Amino acid sequence: MQRIEVYDTTLRDGSQGEGINFSVYDKLQIAKKLDELGIHYIEGGWPGSNPKDASFFREVKKLSFKRAKVSAFGSTRRADVKVEEDRNVRLLLEAETPAVAIFGKSWTLHVQEALKTTLEENLRMIDDTVSYLAGKGVEVLYDAEHFFDGFKDDPDYALKTLKVAWEAGARVLVLCDTNGGTLPFEVEEIIDRVWDYFNGSRDVVLGIHAHNDSGVAVANTLVAVRKGVSHVQGTINGLGERCGNANLCSVLPNLQLKMGYCPLNEEDLKKLTEVAHFVYEIANLRPNDYDPYVGRSAFAHKGGIHASAMLRNPRTYEHVPPESVGNRRKILVSEQAGRSNIVHRAKEMGIEIDPRDPRLFELVQKIKEAENYGYQYEGADASFEILLRNTLGENIDLFSLKGFRVIVEKREEGETITEATVKIDIENEVAHTVAEGDGPVHALDNALRKALKPYFPDLERIKLTDYKVRVLSEKEGTAAKIRVLIQTTDGEKEWGTVGVSTNIIEASWNALIDSIKYGLWKTINQKKH
Repeated sequence: MQRIEVYDTTLRDGSQGEGINFSVYDKLQIAKKLDELGIHYIEGGWPGSNPKDASFFREVKKLSFKRAKVSAFGSTRRADVKVEEDRNVRLLLEAETPAVAIFGKSWTLHVQEALKTTLEENLRMIDDTVSYLAGKGVEVLYDAEHFFDGFKDDPDYALKTLKVAWEAGARVLVLCDTNGGTLPFEVEEIIDRVWDYFNGSRDVVLGIHAHNDSGVAVANTLVAVRKGVSHVQGTINGLGERCGNANLCSVLPNLQLKMGYCPLNEEDLKKLTEVAHFVYEIANLRPNDYDPYVGRSAFAHKGGIHASAMLRNPRTYEHVPPESVGNRRKILVSEQAGRSNIVHRAKEMGIEIDPRDPRLFELVQKIKEAENYGYQYEGADASFEILLRNTLGENIDLFSLKGFRVIVEKREEGETITEATVKIDIENEVAHTVAEGDGPVHALDNALRKALKPYFPDLERIKLTDYKVRVLSEKEGTAAKIRVLIQTTDGEKEWGTVGVSTNIIEASWNALIDSIKYGLWKTINQKKH
């Protein structure tokens, strides 16, 4: 089985995705993570395109990578310009990277319409640039831009560009599906033709660079490897221009766990989920829970029959062990859940329940009734644990509501004032407080905290981090039922709570109360132990 080398272009191609803007520091942080993952090549950017990329190449020299080579990216020399006089080529050398990826045109359409030059001059541009850089001791990877489209239009010319680059000293010939319009069966057929052109010589090293405009970038990459390609390019999470690039978070485990190749070692592959989420975070994007392998829902099981079978043998509903890619299994609790789901979730919370316990049936019924009303416990682990413990007879209600009131006043000068009054019972003492806030929920939160702080000083550590509102019955307009999900943290752990009502303030209050109760109960419980 041939060695597969992995070339990551998250910092260059990935950064061209809409809404993505990496700072120099961001790129350096991601580069370190990619090296930890065991990536072989990290493409840092195009030194001649912008000051940020030029700065990255200056700063990255100060880092020490264990395995990865940093690569700069650039184009062949300009038409009718000597290679040694081309500014972009000079900047590639000044980046002082051990490897350089050079893209050249392999599609006659682009040569004539985009470059506005002759087919012969384009071949000279490829030859001059690759041979010049290789002669300077740089490892050259040649990206045959638009290769598959170019091959479909004029196979002889597309193949000739590869031959010129190879004979000029390129170490790898990367076949690029730049527009992302090629399908897997076409990739197979065209790669066969490329091998025939080089007389089947495996001295030639082929690479694949696939875009996802047809939704098959990962599939195209995998079939290319089956056809003998040994250099794979892509991005973490499939980030990239338009519809993105081949997603390495799918490509790598498919190659390693399904196809028998080993682009990474076993322990490095277990870092994949962590790296995927890290890149999402740096890119300021919310992770896609439904991403294969690394998504939070990739190994989530909701149906009661599924959960029951999973507890007996995980292979029944999992194609690979989640731990193999650093992910974890989730057994969800919902109206579709049976006792097996609840037993598993309880065990994760440190609660051992006999599957024959009659209180389980009661809990299942409560969950089904609650979800029928509009509750959802999949994203509200703390609300579920409160319900579970209360059903099992463990009361964690540290305080109880006697009443609340919210007043919103719109003044003539344009200012809106919100005031909340809260009355709660704490250890048979009534606390009655008033507070203002930026809106009803904020005012209620302030008033509740004002009442609780004298009794629970640890409340200072508990902060709300996210607040989501979902309309459940849109056709009912402003009378619709509302679901509120709140995320809370104590600086170490995060938990979710849920509230549902036709009144958005009441729904918010229910989620808010659960979040505070749960946080205080966890803190008190930890101190006891």
